[in-house]
Amino acid sequence: MKIFKISIIAAALVTSFSSCKDFLDVEPGNSIDAGTALNGANDARNRINGLSRLIASSSYYGRNFELYGEVKGGDLTVYSQGRGLDQLYSFNQDAETNNFSGFWSQIYYCIAQTNDVLEKIDQVAMDSRAQYANAQGQLLTLRALFYFDLVRLYGKSYTQDKASRGVPIVISPASYNSKPARATVEEVYTQILKDLKTGQELLGANKAIDNGYINYYANLAIQSRVYLTMADYENAYSKANEIITSGTYKLYENEKWTSSWASMYGTESIYELGINEGEADLGTASLGYYLMRRTGGQGGMFYASDYYLNRMKEDNSDVRWAILGRDESSATRMGAVYKNLGSVNTNTSLPLNSLGDKGNTNNTAVNIKVIRLSEIYLIAAEAALKKPSADPAKSAELLNAISKRSPNRPAFSSATVNEDAILNEKSKELFGEGHRYWDMIRLNKKITFNDDFQGLTIKTRPKEIDRTFEKYILPIPQSEINANPTLKDQQNPGY
Repeated sequence: MKIFKISIIAAALVTSFSSCKDFLDVEPGNSIDAGTALNGANDARNRINGLSRLIASSSYYGRNFELYGEVKGGDLTVYSQGRGLDQLYSFNQDAETNNFSGFWSQIYYCIAQTNDVLEKIDQVAMDSRAQYANAQGQLLTLRALFYFDLVRLYGKSYTQDKASRGVPIVISPASYNSKPARATVEEVYTQILKDLKTGQELLGANKAIDNGYINYYANLAIQSRVYLTMADYENAYSKANEIITSGTYKLYENEKWTSSWASMYGTESIYELGINEGEADLGTASLGYYLMRRTGGQGGMFYASDYYLNRMKEDNSDVRWAILGRDESSATRMGAVYKNLGSVNTNTSLPLNSLGDKGNTNNTAVNIKVIRLSEIYLIAAEAALKKPSADPAKSAELLNAISKRSPNRPAFSSATVNEDAILNEKSKELFGEGHRYWDMIRLNKKITFNDDFQGLTIKTRPKEIDRTFEKYILPIPQSEINANPTLKDQQNPGY
């Protein structure tokens, strides 16, 4: 790929939407011409529609970001190397070959689009500004999410070394020769919280559910994630508890949990990206395709690890078995994952007669569930246990609300609830949704990889790692360093 003499960040910020005309030319539902000023709240909402399509790409929430969290977290393993993205599993990543540099370029492009619309809102006359408050709140919240994801991918954990290098912060359209340096991890988190708090105020005027978009409670949910990662348990609990006690969302009952994966915008959905057939439908590049059982040379890039399956075997009546199907290794090993195909029929041969969540046979066009209420209960459970005024009884109550998916498991009490129990339940409930690695890293837990599942020999990482392993964060792409001399001496250790 030709390397231009400006950085990816600067290039993205300058070109903004103009380099993606096929994406921009869809009107009115997905975007508007970036060269025009905003003409009402609908124009801003159309821009958010376009931004949502970028978020749902295979380089981000459409596939790779969820895989990153599960594969590197040890809950997914590989049957055979070379099928696709197994570098995630082997940590065979370096700056020169740019593997996974798509995170850097895609997320910064999302930031560029966000900054462009925010600037246009700032240019609107003050007497017309109020109509853009909701869009502005959504955009600030999304920008915070983008930076939260970037700083975890490329910077050390906040609880390990917040003074170390994070990622460049760019919050306005930049000039063509912009060469931003890496801010510290702490500075990035400061910006994240600033955007979230401002976004919360703007979204607070209307707290209604807004399917497919960021609302007030989605903002709080992201705040609870961020505060948990910072080990600020008081604030993590406060934000999560506000969502829970509002009654706006409802946990799925056991008999409805399985079918929820074949449904759009269920009662637990706090932020869900809508994916329609023929419109950003990833097909064989989708997360569901990568996790289904391999048949006819199709799919089967990753399967559930023995470690995950052993957690599930604590109760064979656990309702969450329903999204698992047998993998190719045997007739009994339930390692294939169908959560992200919207399938509820995992016992027949592929394509499982699945109707996705749209009622059609194109089962890759399923919505992406970014934030669910179950996660918020689990955040609140951990935070209640660890906040200064620790409340183990409340922690157990919150954990039991999720662990009841496993009807034969004894309920937790204030005496039995602990960090490992919460992490164990979080692994089972949010499997395939991209959380495991971030939990293990923020708490510096040992991650063990299921290499012996198929007798793999991995030379690029040990069988067990924690955050002392230098390659637990990604390298800054060398092409970006070449184009931005400011980053020359700012590469991550180990690369």
